[in-house]
Amino acid sequence: MPTKYDLAIIGSGGGAFAAAIHATTLGKSVVMIERGTLGGTCVNTGCVPSKALIASADARHAAADASGRFPGIATTAEPVDMPALIAGKQALVESLRGEKYADVADSYGWRILRGDAAFTGSLNSPVLEIVTADGGVETVEADHFLVATGSRPWAPPIDELEETGYLTSTTAMELTEVPGSLLVLGGGYVALEQAQLFARLGSQVTLLVRSRLASKEEPEVSKALQEVFADEGIRVVRRAVPTRVSRDAATGQVVVSADVSGGSQEFRAEQVLVALGRRPVTDGLNLDAVGVKTGDCGEVVVSDHLQSSNPRIWAAGDVTGHPEFVYVAAHHGTLVAENAFADADRSVDYSHLPRVTFTGPAIGAVGMTEKEVLAAGIRCDCRVLPLHHVPRALVNRDTRGFIKIVVNADTNEILGLTAVAKDAGELAAAGVHVLGKTVAEVADAWAPYLTMAEGIRIAAKAFTTDVSKLSCCA
Repeated sequence: MPTKYDLAIIGSGGGAFAAAIHATTLGKSVVMIERGTLGGTCVNTGCVPSKALIASADARHAAADASGRFPGIATTAEPVDMPALIAGKQALVESLRGEKYADVADSYGWRILRGDAAFTGSLNSPVLEIVTADGGVETVEADHFLVATGSRPWAPPIDELEETGYLTSTTAMELTEVPGSLLVLGGGYVALEQAQLFARLGSQVTLLVRSRLASKEEPEVSKALQEVFADEGIRVVRRAVPTRVSRDAATGQVVVSADVSGGSQEFRAEQVLVALGRRPVTDGLNLDAVGVKTGDCGEVVVSDHLQSSNPRIWAAGDVTGHPEFVYVAAHHGTLVAENAFADADRSVDYSHLPRVTFTGPAIGAVGMTEKEVLAAGIRCDCRVLPLHHVPRALVNRDTRGFIKIVVNADTNEILGLTAVAKDAGELAAAGVHVLGKTVAEVADAWAPYLTMAEGIRIAAKAFTTDVSKLSCCA
């Protein structure tokens, strides 16, 4: 006989856990089905391990770089003990998986069922059939279902890529040796983070980029990051479209052939890492059987309430094709529980969504870019503040980057903020609360001296003042 729940969730990542927590708090019964490792992408193969390794590489880079930046400081950076580094990363992952996922599920008391789930039944009567880890079959009925199965790294159909073999952002973080040389295909946030990570660990890195670095952000971001990468010995090849991947039998190197600005070139390295995006994981769920529409990339098509074409089936996180951030997934999960069980009628709103790329310096942004403002037919006014005007950057002896504010020229309301800076993520978080305010309000607001966030106030002052003529704190 099938087991009946209020909510059945496929997946166990950030969106799944947020939905389960909120539904349980509302007094609803929940079952969570997971076919792999508890915790989803973020804690296992995404945010946590990548940022742990990035922090480690940043520490090594700081040691190597400190002598040049700070008078009187002499430091060196030894070669990396990669097995120890990976073991430390994995220990952190397992600790957080236990504390933030397994222990949390135990404390709320919902059931976790291990196995592969697929829908059966019909549009009006969807049912989940789970092939359990021990080979058994269990049927689950529920008033509502949530698909929160996330995404996986994706590789385009490049000739001989699969036969040659390649790294993804997941497998690259399991390497036990630092590659002597590395080709990275892509120019988005994963490609940028991984390229700089391995360069700072000691690899000779070349990036092959179709357009420009961080192409969805302001063009000033691309320029700033290209200069940073050049200073760190990372080669960036723009307008490069890979066409073929092979392996040199004599040297063992990977050879990537690419069209570069209309001509063909070859690039060689010990390893190639493909970071050209991710795709939603919906294969095997049998969504068609219960009337759930999917998009061209396999994503579950949802309304702005996160409801699929089947009113009893919802989706959250990367599987929707929405912005691929774990905090988006968690927001989705909570919203689904409220809409399904509390008739909240809440919609998703990304107008104040911050985004961060954890390079060094980092990229942080919130709101609209200048291009988006102009495309919306809004008269635009902008200021780009170089970091040499920000006291915090001066004392850090690192003025690489800028803060850019985009304003509605008719109302003086701030519509977007972008930064390349050491603490750009914190600037983006502050920017969430700055959007919608006028530049005068921000310029007149309190800002503690010698913080990077003070740069937002200085950038706002730049709309009416020559900031080069300001004294400290003025």
